[in-house]
Amino acid sequence: MFSVFLGHAQDVPEISKDKEIKTKKPQTEAVKTEIQDVKKDSVVKTDRYGLRVGVDLYKLTRGLYDKDYKGIEFVGDWRLTKKYYLAAELGYEDKTTDDDRLNSSASGTYIKGGFDYNFYQNWLDMENLITIGMRGGFSTFNQELHSYKIYNPNPYWGELPAIATDQKFSGLTAGWIEVGLGLKAQVVQNVFVGFGVQLKLLVMNKEPGNFENLYIPGFNRTYDGSFGVGFNYTVSYFIPIYKKKTMASEVVKEVPKKKKP
Repeated sequence: MFSVFLGHAQDVPEISKDKEIKTKKPQTEAVKTEIQDVKKDSVVKTDRYGLRVGVDLYKLTRGLYDKDYKGIEFVGDWRLTKKYYLAAELGYEDKTTDDDRLNSSASGTYIKGGFDYNFYQNWLDMENLITIGMRGGFSTFNQELHSYKIYNPNPYWGELPAIATDQKFSGLTAGWIEVGLGLKAQVVQNVFVGFGVQLKLLVMNKEPGNFENLYIPGFNRTYDGSFGVGFNYTVSYFIPIYKKKTMASEVVKEVPKKKKP
């Protein structure tokens, strides 16, 4: 009997005061994926620098459907830095104004110069532009008054006939500043089409003593005081002169990796 009790006592585990019996639970294996990492690597990009010259198709073709207008404008820009371009326009306009009270014409040349800033971020090997720019403009022109009517507040006997005259005012000048928004897109190699609008402020206007300048070449009509607007639609050709290599950022995505269990 003593031997049976001893054998039973050996089967009971010894419990220590300082240690507790701990049971280990089986761990389940969970597959976890890493968050996709995004890195920026440097890529060498070649930028072309040179001269772009073209013509305003709007002014060139307007004379085909508007008998009172003749004009042409040449445009050009030079890439100065990665974002800035020197820009200029040179043109000629001959515009006849025919309204209820007078008939007059203005003809002359103008020049505009300033800069454009390209805020469009191109993809690699693309050269499109969305620009905001500023110009200073100057025009020298002539005005000719063909005929006019005297205003009659009580036309009981009908409208007074127009008074014909051939007054010509030469040596007139005007100056203005303008802010423009435009875009240019490359349609084929080195050929760009563009569109632009301008808001203008007249800062200098030499007028005859008894006549107002109703139309200023390069500035447009002056019926609204010192403010004017402009529009152009251009086609131009880019002449590359030299190239510069720059560092462009390219986004590279890593393939998700699985953690080892």
